[in-house]
Amino acid sequence: MLDPHELYEVLATGPAQPQTPDGPAGDAVTSEDPAFAPLVMVHALSGFVDAGSASSLAVNHLLAELSNRVVARFDVDQLFDYRARRPRMVFEGDRFTSVDLPELVLHEVRDTSDRRFLLLTGPEPDVQWQRFAAAVEQLTQHFGVDLAVGLQGVPWAAPHTRPVGMTAHASDRMLISGRPRWFGQIEVPGHAGSFLELHLDQAGMSSMGFSVHVPHYLAQSEFPSAAVTLLTALGEATGLTLPLSGLAEAAQSVLVDVDEQVAASTETSAAVESLERQYDAVTAGRGLLAPGQEGAMPLLPDDEMADGDQLAAELERYLRAEDG
Repeated sequence: MLDPHELYEVLATGPAQPQTPDGPAGDAVTSEDPAFAPLVMVHALSGFVDAGSASSLAVNHLLAELSNRVVARFDVDQLFDYRARRPRMVFEGDRFTSVDLPELVLHEVRDTSDRRFLLLTGPEPDVQWQRFAAAVEQLTQHFGVDLAVGLQGVPWAAPHTRPVGMTAHASDRMLISGRPRWFGQIEVPGHAGSFLELHLDQAGMSSMGFSVHVPHYLAQSEFPSAAVTLLTALGEATGLTLPLSGLAEAAQSVLVDVDEQVAASTETSAAVESLERQYDAVTAGRGLLAPGQEGAMPLLPDDEMADGDQLAAELERYLRAEDG
């Protein structure tokens, strides 16, 4: 492995300024600053596990509403495949005028009670996952992090008309005590956020995460309700006081829009109602599971079970036909 230290830069001195919703403010950052010992590091990487843009919406909301500054920056050229995820460029008349390059950065953020925490944001690395995880581990040691929390969004066979569910996972079950288990053992495709969670756990750090359940037929759309669920869980787990009102208003607005679109199609309404019956049957038979227990099976007969792929395809066809 190449030296992880060469993958990032700590902005411990120089012109780094706190970034607030109103613009730059404050003094230069120094590693001796007592404010440089946040207890919690939140990591929310966009890409593979960001259904409904759940973690992206949560991150953008926090950075827009809370005072923050960049304290470390990764050399994204070493981690990002530009040909797989081509950045957008603007062409005006006879020349290129701008390009939207990716950034992978670590922010220091103050919650509404002026408590500091770290927020790692940017695209999921395409390569060098082990070196990236080792680099993040070094940063957690540098800043004195005690707990790492990951935020993710995953597609789920759930209707948008029910409360947004969530799968919690942690290096120590006590960190997520009281939260239900939805699975026994399963195998899933790897992604950098969960790999980082596992790496930090193996390195001896308390590490946990929340994977919010996004209705699979809305996985490619922005679903603010999922972001609200993530930030609520983050606050409950860490004691951070996070603003939710603006995001909650956006969530309600989106739900109203989706309700109207579903109601306009008889087939889509029937599909969602079928999914509601399936979801209610599953949750009615499911409680908090002790480690080692399997999840409750759906209570509906097989011939009444809604097919998730068919539901997603039907609603996506309808939504694509709608203007806007």
